[in-house]
Amino acid sequence: LAVAVGGDPGRRGVIATANYKARKYGVRSAMPSWKAMQLCPDLVIIHPNFDKYKQESRAIHEIFHSFTDIIEPLSLDEAYLDVTASDACGGSATLIAREIRQRIWDERRLTASAGVGPNKFLAKVASDWKKPNGLFVIRPEEVDDFVKELPIEKISGIGKVTAQKLHLLDIRTCAELQQLDMAQLEENFGSRAWSLYQLCRGQDD
Repeated sequence: LAVAVGGDPGRRGVIATANYKARKYGVRSAMPSWKAMQLCPDLVIIHPNFDKYKQESRAIHEIFHSFTDIIEPLSLDEAYLDVTASDACGGSATLIAREIRQRIWDERRLTASAGVGPNKFLAKVASDWKKPNGLFVIRPEEVDDFVKELPIEKISGIGKVTAQKLHLLDIRTCAELQQLDMAQLEENFGSRAWSLYQLCRGQDD
């Protein structure tokens, strides 16, 4: 069943999110609901319930806090967790991520994807790697090989405009972006040069 959360198609409603079946039809967030219905005539649109989202978010964050207090929320349903100093699960970040996902399912009956990496950028990339309900780990010794094949669109902050600019320079992967030195990056991307230089190498301190 293709399902989305959003507003009424007849009242200029907008899609907030959609399940993976709906996304196969091209339905995506920020799309007008009427357009989503054109793309997927059988789409079921559910109205948002923000009180319920906040309740679930609080419950999930309580689970996070049982493993670490170093938490940086990104949204209601996403956060960075620093488990460097955590003693849980023998100090294994991978086992902690597995345990968190299991507890979210056991206590809230919600699936969750998790990514484990040596820094925030790589953990975020990893969390998207096995969606909608998976766990992906990037170990420190795997970083160099992993980022070489990574599409530049996976770099934080690279949107359509920057991606098109990079494509015009025949750059589509992080390995190709690594070939530009700082002078070339500054010439093309100004103040973002240092960030791009680091992220395409998997560095995010």
